[in-house]
Amino acid sequence: MMSFMKVGLVLGAGGVVGASWLIGALEALAAETGWDPSSADHIVGTSAGSVVGSLVADGIAPEYLAAYSSGQTVSEVADVDGRVAKLAARMGGPRELDALARQMGGDELRLAFAPPPIGPGSWRLALSTLRRPRSHAASALMAGWLPRGVVSTGPISELVETFVAGEWPDHPNYWAVATDYRDGHRVVFGREDAPRAGVGDAVAASCAIPGFYHPVTVDGRRYVDGGVCSLSNLDLLAGQDLDLVICLNPTSSLAEAMGGNPGERFGAVMRSLSGRRLGHEARKLRAEGTEVLLVQPTRDDVAEMGLNLMARGRRVTVLERARRTTALALRELRGTDQLLPERNRPRTAAPGKRAPRAAA
Repeated sequence: MMSFMKVGLVLGAGGVVGASWLIGALEALAAETGWDPSSADHIVGTSAGSVVGSLVADGIAPEYLAAYSSGQTVSEVADVDGRVAKLAARMGGPRELDALARQMGGDELRLAFAPPPIGPGSWRLALSTLRRPRSHAASALMAGWLPRGVVSTGPISELVETFVAGEWPDHPNYWAVATDYRDGHRVVFGREDAPRAGVGDAVAASCAIPGFYHPVTVDGRRYVDGGVCSLSNLDLLAGQDLDLVICLNPTSSLAEAMGGNPGERFGAVMRSLSGRRLGHEARKLRAEGTEVLLVQPTRDDVAEMGLNLMARGRRVTVLERARRTTALALRELRGTDQLLPERNRPRTAAPGKRAPRAAA
């Protein structure tokens, strides 16, 4: 009986710029290995990674995501396996799909209709972190005290709900990570122990940066960005009996920062902190025998990404550079001991196992 490698895919946080880096890196991963990211047994996304992950989990090809992000039309996409044509047919045809892609930017800024923010965005979280500071991540200590964000997550929800066919991606184990705005605990939408939510609300909650985006309410509770708990959340796949976990993490880098202006040095510190958390999480998986492939921005990627991860103008150049640097990094791994995903293998998750749907 033929057995297949069980693979998990983790897509980290990183704003608009990070999403572009993720798409470029995913396209390179698929092209260099022949592996289809949507075939992963588990797909975990945090913030920007939850947006990209939801589309990948629903079977949208990385080459289309790259073309869409670069402003190309359907006719310019190399549709190797016919998935882009199927997506176009579902949307009413190539012209309709192109029109939707132009309209649905997903990163436009729109104010949320709510009273003006006064004081901490979450008094409960702020007081909870004061009482038990060691039980919370450093980012959670700040998240409660920041004023409530005023930018709506509506465009993010609309983007995801437009391209995902149903209430949840057609994948047995797609998870979107958010943070409970009341107590700072990590919530994994799509998992059986999480509140029931549609994919639009789950992804919007995962992306709701404290102090910037308005919190997202699901079943009477407010949620904010999953990056408050961890920018990668790689450790969620510990104990899942996987052979390989691939983590693409836009906010860390192996490149050492040398000098630079104060802003660049601050960025280097933030990447270092993200990298330390990522390394800690990776060690958990490796300790139980799971191979881990970490894909992180190179020095050139970091320079192209800049400090403002919400800078829309950098999307195309970041995506193109990530595609090149990731392809080179993967080629260097050939012939080494690093385990890489198998070409075009079927998904191995148990049939019939689906993520929880939104309550009617």
